[in-house]
Amino acid sequence: MNECYYDKHMDFFYNKTNTDTVDEWTGPKLIVVLCFGTFFCLFIFISNSLVIAAVVKNKRFHFPFYYLLANLAAADFFAGIAYVFLMFNTGPVSKTLTVNRWFLRQGLLDTSLTASLVNLLVIAVERHMSIMRMKIHSNLTKKRVTFLIISIWAIAIFMGAVPTLGWNCLCDITACSSLAPIYSRSYLVFWSVLNLVVFFIMVVVYIRIYMYVQRKTNVLSSHTSGSISHRRTPVKLMKTVMTLLGAFVVCWTPGLVVLLLDGLNCTYCGIQNVKRWFLLLALLNSVMNPIIYSYKDDEMWGTMKRMICCSSKDKSQDRRSSQIPSTVLCRSTDTSGHYIEDGIIQGTICGKGDLGDKGNS
Repeated sequence: MNECYYDKHMDFFYNKTNTDTVDEWTGPKLIVVLCFGTFFCLFIFISNSLVIAAVVKNKRFHFPFYYLLANLAAADFFAGIAYVFLMFNTGPVSKTLTVNRWFLRQGLLDTSLTASLVNLLVIAVERHMSIMRMKIHSNLTKKRVTFLIISIWAIAIFMGAVPTLGWNCLCDITACSSLAPIYSRSYLVFWSVLNLVVFFIMVVVYIRIYMYVQRKTNVLSSHTSGSISHRRTPVKLMKTVMTLLGAFVVCWTPGLVVLLLDGLNCTYCGIQNVKRWFLLLALLNSVMNPIIYSYKDDEMWGTMKRMICCSSKDKSQDRRSSQIPSTVLCRSTDTSGHYIEDGIIQGTICGKGDLGDKGNS
């Protein structure tokens, strides 16, 4: 019967797999990685929070597609938390970690990846339901969307916990991988192949849907006199989703291929030399998504810009009013009128887009 090593620290497993964590993550390299990582994580937190707030604030986004888009932003926000935890538990610190803490570190990363992947898959289903009926949005109810979002996170948490639940090499040291010293190589093969297959399926589905939309749009444009912008809306949404999927595949595929090679026990592939850069590339995906939202969706960018504008204006107005004595505010009707007029002007600047929205709705 194999001996189990639940009570060992990670240095035992790193030594068994000949994985060197000290030379790679010390000195200037560690400082550079931590600085870039900190900046990216701050951007991830702020930008994805803006995306979620924009969906909540703007009633035009109260549809299944945008709820799922907000959930994708939540997955990116969670990824930022996972990377922060990783930064403080990597390098030389890795060898001092307990088995449970190392499982938590990797489980957070696996959960964030699964949440994003399953969310993109659900968005693909939602787009398929809508596009095949030539509608902008599907008929999913809020209850069903809520159920889908809860299911996405349940699946993500379960997949992130699979190694902790038993699919590991704590009782079979010979099966341990090099990149993840307490993960079984068989699990890495399963994990990477599963994700790569889902990537391929989603790419094929989105290409098929996009070709269908283009064909139908061309047919409708030659036989109807409806609004061109209205007919182009599904195409614009599809371009946004396909850009998100493309960025996700590009950022995550190299890391999954490296995990697959490690699972196949490729000893001459030099995977140790590229692992940290592919991890940063995966982090970059959570940075890119909010930029894609705002660049591809004018309404999203306008809502985010108005929130930032109004927030800064409110702070400036509060600061200025706190510096004005009450006697000055009540000095004369003309003076008070000046402040009222100034407030109206500021409100018009901040709410310009809102007024435009009301006019268009």
